[in-house]
Amino acid sequence: MELIYKLSDLIGIRIECRFGDDEKKIYRFFKYHLWSDEFYVKRNFYKSHGYKLDLNNPQTLCEKIQWLKLHDRRDFNTLCADKYLAPQYIGEKFGQDCIVPILFSTDNCKDICFENMPDIPFIIKSNHASGQYYIVKDKRDVKDWRKIQLMCRKWLDVNYYWFDKEWQYKNIQRRIIVEKLLLTSKGEIPNDYKLHCINGKVQFIYVAAQRQKLGCKHRLMYSPKWEPLMFAWDGKNVNVAELRGEEIEFPQSLSRMIEIAEGVAQNFRYVRVDFYDVDGKPYFGEITLHDGGGNDVIEPEEWDLKWGKMLKL
Repeated sequence: MELIYKLSDLIGIRIECRFGDDEKKIYRFFKYHLWSDEFYVKRNFYKSHGYKLDLNNPQTLCEKIQWLKLHDRRDFNTLCADKYLAPQYIGEKFGQDCIVPILFSTDNCKDICFENMPDIPFIIKSNHASGQYYIVKDKRDVKDWRKIQLMCRKWLDVNYYWFDKEWQYKNIQRRIIVEKLLLTSKGEIPNDYKLHCINGKVQFIYVAAQRQKLGCKHRLMYSPKWEPLMFAWDGKNVNVAELRGEEIEFPQSLSRMIEIAEGVAQNFRYVRVDFYDVDGKPYFGEITLHDGGGNDVIEPEEWDLKWGKMLKL
């Protein structure tokens, strides 16, 4: 253990957790702080894709996303990844009509309490990570605010950069935000449209449809002209047809989504811009620079190569 502390002092990183005899924590310390970003990225890629990553000659989209993770590290990327600042950027550049109202924000989890929450349905989430959210339809139904505060505390303790070495998350000023919960006129969570842009243009659209809470029952791929694309970006050995389910109608707001997404994409070689369609009106969701960290598998694999050949580094 003394060796760990000496190494900590040597590289200038303070160990804040109590290791004890927990070997997993010691392993995580080495993995997050002592491995180079390139070594970490290559290791994760091999575990996910089953072959070695060649950063000197990347060919597929997933390979090139790894290259971008290591070589495109601008302050602007941090702004775009920040779920608190990105809506401000989008609103200023493309208009406030597509922005989901942020009703409350704080860096103190104790502020998430009955008195500070709105009287309409809302969603609590972090601004600096993925998958950290909690839906409240009616704050009067919340039985234990302390439990929610502890959950938010755990969120704030996480620097999402360490999980996949996505640099844009590293320096985000972490906070909890409360947004209006978007619902359709039928009281349902709207479809989520993820527009994937390569070299400044929308090339394909991933739709998370028939959503339950914030998960989704079906995942469909379309071209910008709304032609079905028979591939999936959800891991190995998936049944593409089964994953698609029933086709969905062309969203009324798609042209506006494409306009905004391609405006954002002028700053990136690859970027994903998300929207919700609520009864024909688009609302900005988030900006993602590396879908799935580049570690989710695209199947059939020829689609990974197709998009990769299109992406110019």
